[in-house]
Amino acid sequence: MPATSLTRRSLLAAGAALALAGCASSPTPADYAGQTPTLDLRQYFNGPLVAHGVFTDRAGKVQRRFTVQMVGRWQGEEGVLEEDFIYSDGKTERRVWRLRHLGDGRYSGRADDVVGEARGEARGNALRWQYTLALPVDGRVWEVQFDDWMYQMDDKVMLNKARMSKFGFELGEVTLSFRKL
Repeated sequence: MPATSLTRRSLLAAGAALALAGCASSPTPADYAGQTPTLDLRQYFNGPLVAHGVFTDRAGKVQRRFTVQMVGRWQGEEGVLEEDFIYSDGKTERRVWRLRHLGDGRYSGRADDVVGEARGEARGNALRWQYTLALPVDGRVWEVQFDDWMYQMDDKVMLNKARMSKFGFELGEVTLSFRKL
């Protein structure tokens, strides 16, 4: 078989594999339904917590490091989560979430810098949280979409990975480790 024919076949096979990989479905909260411990935001985000995180750009380079001091309080189906960010460059930021448990593992949330309403669904140990954040960048405000996944590891630790995008283009990721105090 001529080398050019083999090269073409290899390229076609590689292209087909990439096309199939592109068709693979994204995970859903239902994929984690059997995982424990069962994540309930009303329990986990109740009381004081601390988180440590990084923002990485599309290339994976750490652009910012931060710590978040948090306090959550719930009364029935309504909760407030106060977040105080301290960035490695000394800047600070505060976000106050007003959360609502909608039943069947579903949640909604609002904050002053969130455009519209955040929506979340928990199954098993995982929560998918999606929202648009009004993010100040170089004197302008960008509306950036967050696709946030949280995984409860045990009664004290939760890991969080959020993809940030604008117009469907990935801007970077935020990775956090939460610890209940």
